[in-house]
Amino acid sequence: MALYESDHTKFMREMMAQHPEWAEDQRRGRAIWWDRKVDLNEQESLQQAREAHRPYPYDVNFEQP
Repeated sequence: MALYESDHTKFMREMMAQHPEWAEDQRRGRAIWWDRKVDLNEQESLQQAREAHRPYPYDVNFEQP
C-alpha cells in the first residue's frame, strides 16, 4: 500500500533536491526563531507582570476600579 504524498510535499522535495544550499538557510532560520533556550524565570516574571483583563471594558455600565 503506497502512502499518500501531497503535491506540495512533492514540490518541496524536488526544490530541495535542486537547491541543496537551501538546507543551510533553513537551519539558520530555524535557529533564529525556534531553537532557543527558554529562561523559565524570565517567563514567570513576565507572566506575573501581565495586567489582568477587564471583563468587558466597552460596557457603558462598567465602573473603573
